[in-house]
Amino acid sequence: MSKYTTIQDCRLIDLRKIHDPRGNLTPIEGGLDVPFEIKRVFYQYDVPGGESRGAHAHIKDQQFLIAVSGAFEVLVDDGLNSKVFTLNRPYYGLLVPPGIWSAEQEFSSGSVCLVLTDNGYDAADYIRDYDEFIAYKQK
Repeated sequence: MSKYTTIQDCRLIDLRKIHDPRGNLTPIEGGLDVPFEIKRVFYQYDVPGGESRGAHAHIKDQQFLIAVSGAFEVLVDDGLNSKVFTLNRPYYGLLVPPGIWSAEQEFSSGSVCLVLTDNGYDAADYIRDYDEFIAYKQK
């Protein structure tokens, strides 16, 4: 089904925010706060100014991106349309389903992008060439 996903399937999801005078807390549970069981977690940090990350699509994997510190943009593209989401709060994130080209860009200084996925790492799941992505979507 990932060939048929569109940017309309990408959405911001509010996370729970527990207020506390000692500091706030946002818990994240797979199947509750994000619509999948979490199998892999990684984060991007120390991204130099002007650099971008991502710039690929997944065949099977869903991703959920959170700006746990700072801010950045996420460009999503379904082969026909594109949209930019700005992530700048640690209590919401962006769901990126499979079959969507995405790139993280415009990182502010000190930004940290936390990524939750529903599968372990598999190099075969990545489409890293945009022309190959377009061909995949048109099959």
